[in-house]
Amino acid sequence: MKAKLLWYFLILILTFGCNKPQKTRTVENFNSNWLFSLEPKKDNSNFKQIDTVWRELNLPHDWSIEGDFNETNPATYNGGALPGGTGWYKKTFKIEESDKLKEFYIDFDGVYMNSEVWINNHYLGKRPNGYIGFRYNLTPYLNFGENENEIKVKVDNSQQPNSRWYSGSGIYRNVWLVKTNKLHINNWGTFVTTPIVTLDSATVNLETSITNNYKEAKNILLKTIVLFNNEKITENSNHLNITTKNELTFSEKLNVKSPKLWSIENPQLYKILSEIYIDNQLVDTYETPFGIRTFKFDLDKGFMLNNKSVKIKGVCNHHDLGALGAAVNKRALERQLEILKEMGVNGIRTSHNPPAPELLDLCDKMGFIVMDESFDVWNNTKAKYDYAINWKEWHKKDLEDFIKRDRNHPSVFIWSIGNEIQEQWNEQGVTTAKELKAIVRNLDTTRLITAGMNPPVNMENQEVTLQFDKANVTYNALAASGVLDLIGYNYAHQTYEYHKQNFPNTPFIATETTSGLQTRGYYDQKSDTLKRWPVRWDIPFDGGNSDNTISSYDQVSTPWGSTHEETWKVIKKHDFLSGMFIWTGFDYLGEPTPYVWPSRSSYFGVIDLAGFPKDVYYMYQSEWTDKPVLHIFPHWNWEIGKDVDIWAYYSQADEVELFLNNKSLGAKKKEGDDLHIMWRVPFQPGTLKAISRKDGKEILVKEIKTAEKPAQISFNADRNTIKSDSVDLSYITVSILDKNGTLVPNATNNIQFKIEGPGKIVGVDNGDPTSHASFKASDRNAFYGKCLVIVQSLNSEGIIKLSAQSQGLEDSSININVNNK
Repeated sequence: MKAKLLWYFLILILTFGCNKPQKTRTVENFNSNWLFSLEPKKDNSNFKQIDTVWRELNLPHDWSIEGDFNETNPATYNGGALPGGTGWYKKTFKIEESDKLKEFYIDFDGVYMNSEVWINNHYLGKRPNGYIGFRYNLTPYLNFGENENEIKVKVDNSQQPNSRWYSGSGIYRNVWLVKTNKLHINNWGTFVTTPIVTLDSATVNLETSITNNYKEAKNILLKTIVLFNNEKITENSNHLNITTKNELTFSEKLNVKSPKLWSIENPQLYKILSEIYIDNQLVDTYETPFGIRTFKFDLDKGFMLNNKSVKIKGVCNHHDLGALGAAVNKRALERQLEILKEMGVNGIRTSHNPPAPELLDLCDKMGFIVMDESFDVWNNTKAKYDYAINWKEWHKKDLEDFIKRDRNHPSVFIWSIGNEIQEQWNEQGVTTAKELKAIVRNLDTTRLITAGMNPPVNMENQEVTLQFDKANVTYNALAASGVLDLIGYNYAHQTYEYHKQNFPNTPFIATETTSGLQTRGYYDQKSDTLKRWPVRWDIPFDGGNSDNTISSYDQVSTPWGSTHEETWKVIKKHDFLSGMFIWTGFDYLGEPTPYVWPSRSSYFGVIDLAGFPKDVYYMYQSEWTDKPVLHIFPHWNWEIGKDVDIWAYYSQADEVELFLNNKSLGAKKKEGDDLHIMWRVPFQPGTLKAISRKDGKEILVKEIKTAEKPAQISFNADRNTIKSDSVDLSYITVSILDKNGTLVPNATNNIQFKIEGPGKIVGVDNGDPTSHASFKASDRNAFYGKCLVIVQSLNSEGIIKLSAQSQGLEDSSININVNNK
């Protein structure tokens, strides 16, 4: 009996062993355990890589952010005043002998810049563009079994300046090792569209690109499954034949009943699961998230999403993440989007290059409209060593890869083929734009194509600033050419309301607006001593502030731009103006307009570099959201008797009444197209209190108190629990308070941080655009009462304890939970 049972047991093992599903593709995060070395300066002609000292690190990595700020760095302060150079990365890894018949690829999401890659000393290639993702096939050059493989990457960011803002340096985006069978779906190998959408059903078109690397033709079964919330909605099955060493692109249609539409408020996502079978064995699986929605840009109604008018309330953002530099982190991106969503933002322009893939994934899930931008330059340079050097050889390949990578994202509504391109004024620009449009249209016909142009009229001629005829429109050849599906230009808000006369057949988008300038927490008032802005923009502050501060009142802007209120008043007034993208959502490293050292980052953001909102954030929140808003400013620490302008942004109310030490200073309401109200109040210490009311009923109450001297440190974490994955982040706001718990608005105390437990400090900041302190230090000065600490988990569970000390202040600490849930 025992022998019989043993026999049955062996049969079961053999049966299930033989029929065990074959493992198909794997996508392995390839970020850990790299070695990095930075080459000495170019004047060291004896440099040998074998003599280099290597240090271990995990990717993504930006070596520039680790350097010292110096205006003599070749990037200049326009590039953030941080060092570039040439860096080397290498990593060893093993491949199991059992995988000898598999295909292996390495995918880089982005390397800045001029990357070259070797596997086991075999040269794989070069990619100059620092923003585009790319793939190499490792298969022919791999060792299997116990023999190790070594991959090396050279990153050359030594020729500077090559950017007009901070670029970062290194393998600053994620890297993936992909294993497939010899017959598989290609990288970016699916393309999904939803050409017909009704309440009852949606047509889903899918193109699937398949490669056969076998030495013989293969008969395959392609199974296509549409999932929603991981439940099967519908599926197709098709028998195909693909010849040896060949590619096949197959098109099919599916139908989804009662589709759940992707929208800003409810970004519903579907997923296509593509499966390939050979002889009933599953050999590849490939997932494609997508959304079902309709959209168009109407000449009269502006942007229409799912047949409803939607005003695009967008921001432009550069790719750096403040204290983290260019090194991408999904949580850091998510935090930025959360702050913007709370402000009422529904659109992102990826200025001025392809973004990290994680940004688009988040925009899909969180409900943002994306203007996806490919290039800042074409043939003609803006910086000495920028992408124009590589344009002729690489632009077609880079643009094709960009479109193929991003075209399945439901958040992407607009392709931008350039920003303030030098050639826009002549026929060279028109010719290039036609070529780029043809490349895009060959890969995607569903989205409109635009470019962030300079104003289409000569702004020096004030008569044509407001309206122009056909003779004047040729001033900008690209705008006049009819090549673009969507007229987008930067600034010149005075011309917006005349768009229908000037471009009667082409819809409008304000690709870049405003360029307002503020220092978070600093206040001065428009007066004889602080002029709005000098006539020449390269003479900053016009005898104003020697410390390079700019008032947080919405009064200061560049000469080519406007204040925040000025542009929004125009955009909100007309339905045919589909929307706007503010320059910018967040402050960013580099381009410190005004261009004056010691400034090393911008003043443009509605939110500062540390992620702290400036006051104008609440103007947009009052205009762009349905929530009740009441925000009053500035702080209430001044010289006795000084006249102070008190501004209030509010919504969902009829009026706001202001009190000083319980004495009413009167109720006020917005008149006409006003976006704020104001009281001029002689300062007396105490409490300012604002009350908003609707129909006589109290809606919100806000108070600002005079602070005493600094006494204590306060912590506030955006997340008190993070994952134990060596990636997740907690952003901790540190505030200087008086003994009563009131923020001390002018506090500059130096705070030293200490961390214990399974975490590390990966960044400190305070939003000061003139600070040259390292983002990687363990201390930071408060800037107008606040600073920031960014804590990252390690690969173990437990409690992180962050402590703070500062001379004359009470010590403080906060705990962050780290777990694997």
